[in-house]
Amino acid sequence: MAEPSPSARQLEEMVAAADTGARAPASGAVAKFLAATAMAWSLFQIWIASPLPFIFGFGIFNDTEARSIHLAFAVFLAYLAYPALKKSPRNRIPTQDWTMAAAGAFCAAYLFIFYVQISDRPSNPNTPDIIAAIVGMILLLEATRRALGPPLMVVAMVFLAYTFGGPHMPGLLAWKGASFGAVASHQWVSTEGVFGIALGVSTSFVFLFVLFGSLLDKAGAGNYFIKVAFSLLGHQRGGPAKAAVVSSAMTGLISGSSIANVVTTGTFTIPMMKRVGFPGVKAGAVEVAASTNGQLTPPIMGAAAFLMVEYVGISYVDVIRHAVLPAVISYIALVYIVHLEALKANMQGLPRRTEPSPLLQVLMRFLLGFIAVAVTAFAVYYLFGWIKPLAGAAAGWIIAAMVAAFYVALAYSCARHPDLRVDDPNAPLTELPPVGPTVKSGLHFLLPVVVLVWCLMVERLSPALSAFWATALMMFILVTQRPLFALFRGAPLSPPRPSPAPTPSAPASRASPTTSAPPFCRSCSSLTPTCC
Repeated sequence: MAEPSPSARQLEEMVAAADTGARAPASGAVAKFLAATAMAWSLFQIWIASPLPFIFGFGIFNDTEARSIHLAFAVFLAYLAYPALKKSPRNRIPTQDWTMAAAGAFCAAYLFIFYVQISDRPSNPNTPDIIAAIVGMILLLEATRRALGPPLMVVAMVFLAYTFGGPHMPGLLAWKGASFGAVASHQWVSTEGVFGIALGVSTSFVFLFVLFGSLLDKAGAGNYFIKVAFSLLGHQRGGPAKAAVVSSAMTGLISGSSIANVVTTGTFTIPMMKRVGFPGVKAGAVEVAASTNGQLTPPIMGAAAFLMVEYVGISYVDVIRHAVLPAVISYIALVYIVHLEALKANMQGLPRRTEPSPLLQVLMRFLLGFIAVAVTAFAVYYLFGWIKPLAGAAAGWIIAAMVAAFYVALAYSCARHPDLRVDDPNAPLTELPPVGPTVKSGLHFLLPVVVLVWCLMVERLSPALSAFWATALMMFILVTQRPLFALFRGAPLSPPRPSPAPTPSAPASRASPTTSAPPFCRSCSSLTPTCC
């Protein structure tokens, strides 16, 4: 395998620094411990969002306890994953980081550990409460600096300074100030400060939706959306830039994060835009503008949407309903701006692999597809409406079996087309992927998104419970998609290992044969070599 270019390595380091702290312990045991901690955090979040605690009758946490455990995981991983300084070691975790991680996790879990004792003395903190609050706030500020940089930490310190220095402030800013005990009670030993609404939103909503989007991307949905956008728009003027906008819009469905959107789509779209004539500055601007709108794209939106739900008191369904139109208008405007830039520079699109169908035929296909989706949606809606009163308590199992059967049918359809490989953005692109096989190769990725929207908009479940069902389906897809595809293609589950070269003492005819991959049609990329 060729070594990645310096720019690719720098990009990977930048992404790792922003997302995971860029710390890669040389010890395998430490790396596994970090992965196990992150896994435990994810499983905890899935557990408290699911109905399982109430079904089994244990592991039920109230909001305060859940927020405390959530923050304990976050602070612990922040110190272990994010180095203190640029010159700090990346291949090992210093002793002081282990110490601060343990102390920060204990202070964050203080409300959970001593929940009963603190409840017996409301607004009356004792000395251990004050010590835990002071140490916890200091360690939380440092964890914030490591993960997000100094600006947010400085803002928090300014407001803390104003809290203690009220009597020394000039004019209208002056007030009587607060004691350490009052600050400890408000900021740490209650649900009004650190453990307030913002942390509750992260615990209940944000983590689950981010986890759902990450699982979709790991399954291959991000690459699928990029390939679909390029197959549909790459032939037009400034096609890669238009595809960047559309792929960012499609990735915004599952990311809800501008950074994740840029990382997912930008590594491929920016080199493509530069290749067809866009200057590097404009290519980056198009990608950033398109990816930033991912926070406005339902159903998975940025954390601000969930904060609006809690602070303003409106439902998440209303937020989605009002965000659809601005998101669509924003992306249409970006596509139009890209088109004008392409016209000014007299850019050309990339060549298609096959001749395009007539416009009337395309419109008829779109109309028939829309009618099929609408009919299916109405049939499913009324079918579920009949199942619930007839099946009673078993309705959930029946619906789950129907969703699983539909997923298997989609997997069977998708397995007839080759997997979409992740292309090298620096490699030359001579032609676009075919539209039909590209779209059909990943339709099963849309099923969890449909389930999420259905639970939110039709069933009117809570955002946390809707995200749980969508995440559970996504985990099922991650585990089963490779075995199902291999089964339907008649191929081995794992790629065959190359045969060892025959030794001089052994005849060449005795070398173990290799298993060839299933044949694909060169015209339409289906699994049937003679379909065309």
